Amino acid sequence: MRRISKLTRVAVGVASLALAATACGGTSSDNGGSGGGDKGDKGLAIAYDIGGKGDQSFNDAAFAGLEKAKKEFGYQTDDVEPTEGETDADKEQRLASLARQGYNPVIGVGFAYGPAMEAVAKKYPDTTFGIVDSVVEGKNVASLVFAEEQASYLAGVAAAKATKTNTVGFVGGVDIPLIHKFEAGYKQGVQDTSGGKVKVVSQYLTQTAEEGGFSSPDKGKAAAEGQIEKKADVVYQAAGLSGQGVIEAAAKAKVWAIGVDSDQYKQGALASYKNYILTSALKDVGGAVYALAKSVHDGKPLTGTQTFDLKVNGVGLSESNPEFAKIAGLKAAVDKAKAGIVDGSIKVKTE
Repeated sequence: MRRISKLTRVAVGVASLALAATACGGTSSDNGGSGGGDKGDKGLAIAYDIGGKGDQSFNDAAFAGLEKAKKEFGYQTDDVEPTEGETDADKEQRLASLARQGYNPVIGVGFAYGPAMEAVAKKYPDTTFGIVDSVVEGKNVASLVFAEEQASYLAGVAAAKATKTNTVGFVGGVDIPLIHKFEAGYKQGVQDTSGGKVKVVSQYLTQTAEEGGFSSPDKGKAAAEGQIEKKADVVYQAAGLSGQGVIEAAAKAKVWAIGVDSDQYKQGALASYKNYILTSALKDVGGAVYALAKSVHDGKPLTGTQTFDLKVNGVGLSESNPEFAKIAGLKAAVDKAKAGIVDGSIKVKTE
C-alpha cells in the first residue's frame, strides 16, 4: 500500500524559484558531478526530461532547485541530459549510474522515468529517489506531483478577462493525461469567468513525446499561428520547449501568450517576446526538488506521494508583467478564484 507522507513546506515559494529558473547551457562537469567519492559523499543529482536544460520551463525549474540545494548544502551535484530516441533501459542505466556514484537523492524529471525508476529503486534501497509528475511505488521513492489544473484554472480566468475577441487558445505538447489536466483547468477557468461566452480552441502537437511534442518550437509556432488565424488573442501553452514557438507566434501577432511552469516573462531567452507574455501558470518543480534534497540532507527522507498545490504555493500564477494589473478586473478575478480553490468552494476538473 502506498505510503503518503505529510507534505513538506520547506520548498521555497513559486515566485522566488521561478526567478532563478533561467539557467541554460553548461554541462554536468560544471556542477562537480565528475568527481570521485564514496557513497554518501555527494548530494543531489537530476536526470532531465525531453527538451533538457535550457527549455526556459520545466527542466530549468528543476535545475533551479538543484542550484539552490547545491549552494545551501555545499555538496556535489550532477545533472544529466536525455538522449534522442532513448529507451526505458537507457533511463534505467542513467539513474543506476548516478546512484552508484553516490548521489542521494536521485531525481528523474518527468513521468517518462516511471518504469526505469521502479526498477532501479529496488536495486539501490539505500538511495532516495524522486520522480516528478508521476507516482512510483517504492519504500525509497518520493513521487513529486502537482495540481497543474489549479494553476491552469487561474490562467483561464486571466485569459477570459484579457480576450477582446472572445476566442482563446490552448496548445498542449503531447496528448496525454498529464497535459489534459492543464487543458481541463484552463477551459473551466475560461468558462466559469466568461459564463460560456469565450470559446477555447485546443490543439495537441503530437500523440507521443517521441514525436517531438515537448521539444519542437516549430510545431508550437505553427499551432499557435493556426489558432491566431481563428481569432484567438490569448494562447496558453503547456508544451515544454515547444512552447517557445507558441510565445514567438503570439508576440509576432501582437496577441497574448500565457507561459507555463516557470515565470516565462523573466526568462532571458524569451526577453524579446516578454511584453506579450501576460502571465505564466507556475509549477514549483524547483521547490519540490529542493524539498526532497533538504529532507535527505536532514536525515528524514520524504517518501510516498507529495502533492504540491495552491494551498502550499506549489502552483500559482505569475504577475510579473505590469500589464497584468492594468487589465480591468483581471487581478481581482484571479485572486477570488485562488481563494475559492483554496477554501474548496471551487472544484477544479482534471479532465
